Amino acid sequence: METPGLVVHGEAEPFSTALRSLVNNPLYSDVRFVVGQERQDVFAHRCLLACRCNFFQRLLSSEPGPGVPSPVVLSTVPAEAFLVVLEFLYTNSAKLQRHSVLEVLTAAVEYGLEELRELCLEFVVKALDVELVCEALQVAVTFGLGQLQERCVAFIEAHSQAVLERPVAEVAAPVVRELRLALLAPAELSALEEQNRREPLIPVEQIVEAWKCHALRRGDAARGTPCRRRRGTLPREHHRFLDLPFK
Repeated sequence: METPGLVVHGEAEPFSTALRSLVNNPLYSDVRFVVGQERQDVFAHRCLLACRCNFFQRLLSSEPGPGVPSPVVLSTVPAEAFLVVLEFLYTNSAKLQRHSVLEVLTAAVEYGLEELRELCLEFVVKALDVELVCEALQVAVTFGLGQLQERCVAFIEAHSQAVLERPVAEVAAPVVRELRLALLAPAELSALEEQNRREPLIPVEQIVEAWKCHALRRGDAARGTPCRRRRGTLPREHHRFLDLPFK
């Protein structure tokens, strides 16, 4: 009778360190991403990403052609957050930072990385304070993260005085920055501009960029986010000139 095999395990730390050295390492890489508004080059390894994440498996399913393959453009995820995602895919661990964890969480949700999403949520809940809670609440509402939404609301209720003592414009700033004003019809934008004169919450420059898209009737008038449609945005007649990818 054949003796059953025995699974043995080597040391995990050297293995993890070796894989971490491949993160954003052009050596032997066979896929290059162009990431974020800064268009940073990030190198990776196709087979590893595909076996770890269904999103990348679908994204990278086509075989690279002869010569140098074209880069994969991921303009909506900041490079710092994307590198954290890669570190997690390569090593099953990642170093989260308070200033970027919500961007990592957003990427984890969009890429279907459930384990990383849960780790980010755990980190955010522990790091919640009056500076972070409003932006965390916005992310929770956007992606239907009910537990995080409840924790944010409970935190605001428990620390309402500290939150409300901050100027309204300061509290609203993270949300205001994400507004896609160019998606409003001209009449709606005019009404918003008039209201903003009475209660200034939106920077004038942000309204100007929206008017620029309307005036030039093309979405590339401003290369930043004001003229970009989000996923799920219902098409309207004046959107026809935007002609930019959905975020």
